[in-house]
Amino acid sequence: MDTAQDGLSDKAISLWQAYQRNKTSENRNNLAEFYLPLVRIVAGRLAINLPTHIDKDDLLSSGFFGLLDAIERYDIERKNKFETYASVKIKGAMLDYLRSRDWLPVSVRQRVRKYEQTLNHLENELGREATDEEVASAMGITLGELKNIMGQLGAATVMPLDEYIQAETQDYSNPGPQESLERQELQDTLAKAIDRLPEKEKLVVTLYYYEELTLKEISLILHLTEARISQLHSKAVLRLRGQLARMKANLV
Repeated sequence: MDTAQDGLSDKAISLWQAYQRNKTSENRNNLAEFYLPLVRIVAGRLAINLPTHIDKDDLLSSGFFGLLDAIERYDIERKNKFETYASVKIKGAMLDYLRSRDWLPVSVRQRVRKYEQTLNHLENELGREATDEEVASAMGITLGELKNIMGQLGAATVMPLDEYIQAETQDYSNPGPQESLERQELQDTLAKAIDRLPEKEKLVVTLYYYEELTLKEISLILHLTEARISQLHSKAVLRLRGQLARMKANLV
């Protein structure tokens, strides 16, 4: 192992060297304990929009197993940063846990899906951002009812964009030529979709997913409440899903 890799601390180098010499459960667990804060960071970011009935300890446990999987599969010789690779595995394990819980009520999914379809249809037809009044009118509901639906967007949209961005980095440790090409195309498509977002939503997506800031940190930068940042994030996810779907359809 190149001990100068990516500025690893002396302790990290020592733990990785021990694991490479002898891949015992003890050495693996020592590495997992060292990187445990990474699981808490990923869980904290993912849990922002989750409903209160989701057990955070179960979320952490699933992430820990993702970390163990990352340690076992990580290819040190490729000299990719472990934290980047592990974060994908940890988040993937947490998303698998959420899917297994079927944690979002069907009624909420249906309301959000109708909102998403209406929003995308309107904006495709208008060629611009649709106002809340226009969306409410198209759905045949009041602004108050629309705001109630938008209050449920956070829980409904925490997974879709994360899954898309997760797909952008899967097989990170050992991509073949075809996987590298597909990843680049995926990155380009996502970048184009983000660039078409309204300015505030674009900034929120960039700061949250790529700069990895929390909603609280973003709220301080934009001088908006965390609730407003969460709403902007949710609307951005729905717009991105619609744009990505249209881009994919145009390529077929």
